[in-house]
Amino acid sequence: MEHGDGKKVCPIRAVAELLSDTWTMLIMRALTEGPKRFCELEAWLGNISTRTLTLKLQTLTEKGLIEKRTDNYYTPTKKGSGLKIIEKAMLKYSDQYLN
Repeated sequence: MEHGDGKKVCPIRAVAELLSDTWTMLIMRALTEGPKRFCELEAWLGNISTRTLTLKLQTLTEKGLIEKRTDNYYTPTKKGSGLKIIEKAMLKYSDQYLN
């Protein structure tokens, strides 16, 4: 993977930058349970502000991780569905070391 300046980027760094905030994986986890409308995501996430959710959904759409269907439901793309592997690893780590 390369930055715009042609320099190679560590693959771990690239993924870390993609997932560098609290909400990305939580939104993706919500959507792996099934398509959701904005208000359903807001309720599922609990303490996210409307503005933050709006911005995160825009960013995730721009990065190709989710799409907004014509019926106004958000769903993961194939690229976004690939994050399920990371979600499972995070859950396993949590069970093993944080509980």
